[in-house]
Amino acid sequence: MAVPGLQTPWRRRMDGRDPEESHRASTPLELLFDLCFVVAIAQAAVQLAHGIEENHTVAAVGGFAMVFFAIWWAWMNFTWFASAYDTDDVPYRLLTLLQMAGVLILAAGVPAALNDYDFLGVTVGYAVMRVPMVVQWLRAAREHPEGRRTAQRYAIGIAVVQVLWLLRLLLPHPFDYIGFVVLALAEVAVPPWAERSRQTTWHPEHIAERYGLFTIIVLGEVILAATVAFQSAMSAGLSLQLILVGVGGLLLMFGIWWVYFLGGDEHGFRSLRVALTWGYGHYLVFGSVAALGAGLEVSVQVAEHVAHVAPLVAGYAVAVPVALYLIVISLLRRLVWPQGTLTPVLVGGGAVLLLLCPLLAPVAGIGVAVLVMGLVLAVALGGFLRLRHA
Repeated sequence: MAVPGLQTPWRRRMDGRDPEESHRASTPLELLFDLCFVVAIAQAAVQLAHGIEENHTVAAVGGFAMVFFAIWWAWMNFTWFASAYDTDDVPYRLLTLLQMAGVLILAAGVPAALNDYDFLGVTVGYAVMRVPMVVQWLRAAREHPEGRRTAQRYAIGIAVVQVLWLLRLLLPHPFDYIGFVVLALAEVAVPPWAERSRQTTWHPEHIAERYGLFTIIVLGEVILAATVAFQSAMSAGLSLQLILVGVGGLLLMFGIWWVYFLGGDEHGFRSLRVALTWGYGHYLVFGSVAALGAGLEVSVQVAEHVAHVAPLVAGYAVAVPVALYLIVISLLRRLVWPQGTLTPVLVGGGAVLLLLCPLLAPVAGIGVAVLVMGLVLAVALGGFLRLRHA
């Protein structure tokens, strides 16, 4: 019942929201929730950069992939639940606050996870995020009879897998990695299993907007990582290679943004299968963008000759995430909105050229390589825009 004079009610019945609701937009609470993830993403990207700089690339990428899965999956689960059941009352807000606390705990545990392979902090933070999610689903099961069975399935699935995540801490290495793969597959299997009973009332336009806003959040981390690296490097004075890394990095960041926001995605969610594919595919979209931030940081360090890694490796630390992003986002957009994607020739050609650009780094310098990557992405985007409006 709402209290007179207060906009936020103490408690509101958690019915499924109308998927046809007009002008559905992200709430201030959702935006605040997203901002908490900046810390976790930044920590993961920084540790990835440090691992590459110390020539521990394989281990760093593996650890980053594991930590980023926890970040992405917790965010995705909250986003889809909120799209269907956001009541914005006091209990809902308090449970969301608890989830945000879990994000910060996870972020604090990222350095230990990636440097010492100690996943206790990350696992505890993940649990703090997931337990409130179980409570939210149980509340939906109690207050929304039509969706009760689906909500119960979500609550059971999340709770069981979460217990297994805690038990995974007892596994010796390398069985803990095997356990991660098994449990990650179990996590992504929960939504299809739960939605089989009755589809939740998620809102297509709201979901598309939420993913777009989180893309901007991750791009913000790229800018932050590059800025911090530049501030450190500029203390010794600007060099030509450093300037070229800055220009090329800006072109890459802006090109990634432009490719993503071509529009029309919300009109392509024709089925739950398509929507889930779009959502699951964003693990690679968000991860590749975050990894670009790490790659640019490594490039800055190489340009200033303070990293213990070859320029070729630094080049691929930038090229691989951008090429992966270009391919994945194009495939996803072809699935949901075929007329809004880059053509296969532009995507394939652009990805190949991007992966050839690091070969310039040992000869012409890392700055030249990053600048050419930015120009390649710009040309690919320009070619698509010209074909689209021809």
